Parts: sequence; structure tokens; C-alpha cells
Amino acid sequence: MGNDQLKKTIGFWVGTSIVVGTVIGSGIFMRPGDVLELSGNSTMALLAWLIGGLITLASGLTIAEVSTRIPKTGGLYVYMEEVYGKAWGFLCGWVQTLVYGPAVMGALSLYFGLLVAGIFKIASSYSLAIGILTIVFIAGMNLLGTKYGGIIQTLSTVAKLIPIIFIAVFGIAQGDMPVFNIDSESSMKISMAGAILATLWAYDGWMNVGFMAGEMKNPQKTLPRAIITGLVVVMVAYLGVNLAMLHVLGAEGVIAHGTNAANVAATLLFGELGGKLISIGIAISIFGCLNGKLLTFPRITLAMATDKMMPGHKQIGKISPKFKTPINATVLQVIIAIIMMVATDPDKLTNMAVFSVFCFYGLAFFAVFILRRKDPDAKTYKVPFYPFIPIVAIAGAIYIVLSTLIQTPLNALYSVIILIIGMPVYWLLKKNERDGKRSN
Repeated sequence: MGNDQLKKTIGFWVGTSIVVGTVIGSGIFMRPGDVLELSGNSTMALLAWLIGGLITLASGLTIAEVSTRIPKTGGLYVYMEEVYGKAWGFLCGWVQTLVYGPAVMGALSLYFGLLVAGIFKIASSYSLAIGILTIVFIAGMNLLGTKYGGIIQTLSTVAKLIPIIFIAVFGIAQGDMPVFNIDSESSMKISMAGAILATLWAYDGWMNVGFMAGEMKNPQKTLPRAIITGLVVVMVAYLGVNLAMLHVLGAEGVIAHGTNAANVAATLLFGELGGKLISIGIAISIFGCLNGKLLTFPRITLAMATDKMMPGHKQIGKISPKFKTPINATVLQVIIAIIMMVATDPDKLTNMAVFSVFCFYGLAFFAVFILRRKDPDAKTYKVPFYPFIPIVAIAGAIYIVLSTLIQTPLNALYSVIILIIGMPVYWLLKKNERDGKRSN
């Protein structure tokens, strides 16, 4: 459906709320300890959150122009195909199906399991089982129809804002621990690149903000304002939560409690019951975020199967005759996610996910230069401060990819292997397609 066929109903405030709701997930509650440990210092940790936000802001503004110039469903997969050809489109969808999507869902499920175990004082050894049961349950709900997934999504959007506001406001007001220039005293190797990579997990989800351009009343003005305002709100919220946790727990406390730091901080601020309620709000936020991913990621796989761009596309592309949902694409991604959950920890999965997708984000950002050269007078949204903003986005992507390859190559290894395997797979698919045409 082209932009001219979409109903123009989204204004500035709705657009801003979509940005905030899409971006905020588990990262702000689960990764502060890692960011602090990797940066080596509380001030540098806060700077890492700020830099991650600025990279995200430049990325969102850039991809918004690409999305308005390529008004087709499919996101990154379609952008790659339209600008760089079918081979790059395939490789992008291939990596999203086998690495990015499952890694994101696996990490969210594990974080949810850890949080639930902490709330109900269950041994952390059960967090994996809780995570697996959760992803299977949500997948089942979504396979019964998108209506049920939509209900979960609406409830979680409100729930995710409550713990952020309460922890940030009361933590800053009531905490008494020093905040700035406090060394983490960690044995972990200091890596600012690793710290920024960890923050980008918390900002992940911004790719969706450009998809709403065709439904905006005045995208030229409204879209950049919504993106800037929404992401600034997210950055302020993230910095507020980090300041609050440092103020309440101190740098050593944030690191020591790890993924349970927000839970502990909430308990210290609001007592046992209040802390538990805030923690339940965080759990609902992660639950809803996982639900959103299970609603969208299998549809990328389905789109590839429909285009005959996946091995076993006939089976993978099967739609449930009763519920009209992508049953096999969903099952495939859930199985891969569970294997990842068993094999590694959620922090490594988030790093793997961010690295794998930023390989293609960089190309998507560069696409704005190619598209402008092809049609400089297109009457679409244009990224402000061109070419500075796209250059910042591209530089951020290059920094993340290269620093991961150099400093933590194991985080990149699986993604690189899957990408390399994808090349002969694409060649075989095209060969089978040509052979099929000749036989007809």
C-alpha cells in the first residue's frame, strides 16, 4: 500500500507516543550494571547512554527519509532489496530470521525469567524454564490471532512508563549516594564501545518509527518533531533512571545487583510491597516488548518465504487456515530463540542482536544518499541538517560494527558465520528458480 492510500490520522502527540512506546523495553532495567562495568566510571556510563541516544536519534531521522521514499511493507529487508538488489535483501532477511529476531526474543525471555525469579524469590536456576514457558505462551497467544497480541501490547505500553517515572523521580529525590566520577572497581576490561553497544539494546526499536510516515497528516514537519521529541523523552527517562539507581544503590550496588538492580532500588524506595509492584510493572513492560517482537519478526520470515527467498519456503510460508497467522514462521523463530537461550546468557544475545542488525543499518543509512541522487526533487520527508545527520548515523554504525569485531569478536562470530552461509544459500535458491523456469 502506498503512502497516498493510507489514511492520514497521526499527529504530533500520537506520533511521539508511538516513538516512546516502541523504543522503551527491557534494556533500561536490565543493562545499567553492564554499561557501568564496561565504562569503568559512573560519569562515563551516563555519557555512554547519551551517545547511544544521539546515535539512535540520527538513525531514526535518517531512516524516516528512506521509508518515505520506499513506501512498501517489510522494513529493512525491503530497503536493502530496493536500493542494493535482491541479494542484499535476502542476506538482510536471512540474518534477521536466524540471528537478530531469535536473539532479541531469547534475551527478552531470559530477562523476564530473571526478573520473575527475583520478584517471587525463586532460585535463579529456574529463570531459563520461566523464560522458555513465557516465549512459548506468547507465541501461542499470537498464533490464535493478532487481536490477543494487540490487547497485551496496549496494556504493556502504560505499564512500562510507571516504573520509569517512579524510580527516576523518587530515586533522584530520596537517594543519598554519590553519582558522578565514581569508579566501578570492576575486574572487567573497560570498553566504551562495549558500553555504548549495551545502551543501544535499550534504544532498539527505533527502526519502526519511520514506518508511520505515510499515515501522518504533515510528515515533512510532524515526523522529525515526533522522532526528536520521542527520543529526547526516552533519553531523559534513561538518564533519569540511571541517576536514580546510582543515587540509591551506588555504583558498586548497581553492578552487584546486575539485572535485579531496578528491583532492589524500587524495594529500598517504596518498601517490600511497593518495590514488588514496581517490579511487576517492569515485568509487564518486558512481557509486552516480547509480545511486540513475536507479532512482527515472524512476518519478516513470512515475507521472505512468500518471495521464495527461504529454503523450505512452502512450509515456512504456511498460514494457519483457521487463525490466519504465520504458524511455521513463528515456530521456526521460537525454536531458534530457545536454542540460543539454552546456549548463552541474555547479555551476549543482546550484543549479538545489535551487532547483526547494525551491519545492515549502516547500508540503510547510506541509502539516503543513493535515493537523493536518483530523485533529488522527490516530494517526501527529508532528513534535517543533511548530510550531517546521515553521516553521524553511518559513523555510529561503523563504530559499533568495527569495535565489536575488534574487541569482542565472539559476539560477532555467529552473525558473521550465518551471513557467510547465506551467500551460497542465495545462489542455490536463484539457481533452483532459474532451473524451474527452464523446465516450464
